[in-house]
Amino acid sequence: MFANCYKDKKVLITGHTGFKGTWLSLWLLKLGAEICGYSNGITTNPSMFLDCGVESKIRSNIGDVRSYDNLKKLISEFEPDIIFHLAAQAIVSTSYADPADTISTNVMGTVNILEAVRQIDRKCSVVLITSDKCYENIEQLWGYKETDQIGGKDIYSGSKGAAEILISSYFRCFFDKPESNIRIGIGRAGNVIGGGDWSKDRIVVDCMKRWGIKEAVEIRSPYSTRPWQHVLEP
Repeated sequence: MFANCYKDKKVLITGHTGFKGTWLSLWLLKLGAEICGYSNGITTNPSMFLDCGVESKIRSNIGDVRSYDNLKKLISEFEPDIIFHLAAQAIVSTSYADPADTISTNVMGTVNILEAVRQIDRKCSVVLITSDKCYENIEQLWGYKETDQIGGKDIYSGSKGAAEILISSYFRCFFDKPESNIRIGIGRAGNVIGGGDWSKDRIVVDCMKRWGIKEAVEIRSPYSTRPWQHVLEP
């Protein structure tokens, strides 16, 4: 699979203890990668990361993506071939409760990754995960495209839109050059579902929890259309 391109590659995953980070870690292990994780702790209980015993299979580090010095040191020591940046404050309702924390994590966390890789002088591919919420929501009936306007009516969306603008700025200022060793890619996933997700305010998670104790499920925004995708897709 993937022509063995991950075999024996050193891969750094930020946010490796989360739902998508755990899936990515397990998949890359199957593909023969050597994995180093960096995450701000275990965010859910139950936890797929703990249930699958991922910690014993990789080099796991606890730390905040807003700590530039820690990130730079880890990247310098591990010398990754590939970086997947998933670490984020990913809950919309939490962004309303603590907007400053959401913005500092999602914006400055991304900037810290970009700034750290800007300092290295070897080849490294960097995949930065934002969100489909980075687009200005004009309530259109069709899906958004990469050429659509970046925006954000709520704090979470705004933080992802801001991260996208800065990724573009860093790319054009520092990495879009023939001599650059750094390759940059962006992934924009949205409403990802799948086994092992125990995050707050997820409709499928809420259903399973409520049905498990034979209670009715309260559907937030029942008239909203949700573009779900299984975790293996993104």
